[in-house]
Amino acid sequence: MFGFIVAAAAQEQALHKVDESRPAPPFALKDIDGKTHSLSDYKGKVIVLNFWATWCPPCRFEMPSMERAQALTINDDVVFLGINVGEDADTIFTFTADYPVTFPLLMDINSEIIEQYPVVGLPTTYVIDTQGRIVYQAIGTRDWDNANIVNQLKALKP
Repeated sequence: MFGFIVAAAAQEQALHKVDESRPAPPFALKDIDGKTHSLSDYKGKVIVLNFWATWCPPCRFEMPSMERAQALTINDDVVFLGINVGEDADTIFTFTADYPVTFPLLMDINSEIIEQYPVVGLPTTYVIDTQGRIVYQAIGTRDWDNANIVNQLKALKP
């Protein structure tokens, strides 16, 4: 079983550029309604790819701000995707009663996708630019609707 460190560092108000941008590894995952989402479905958009779990307090803490950030950036072709690590649809669906979100919550039940993206703690988030390259990484919780972060996301759209 893959062990996780829960990233409980102080909440930051910025995203960190990756040292060298690289193509985002492709994936196809089902959401909690059974619909398959592929990374290629969102080609040409800025993608915020958040790895999380229902048992992770920092993940739960940042989820409402991600929902607000999505509302602030939806007209800028920014897409938020939550990738739950190791849990089933029923567990995630129950979670959404307390933390409702409108963006897709995908399931990496067998923890296969986290092997392609370096995830050492939860939450971990990657931002993928419109060319499909990973450009930002965030380990630990963020205030996603903070103006600095929202502006970083919007600036990626040509």
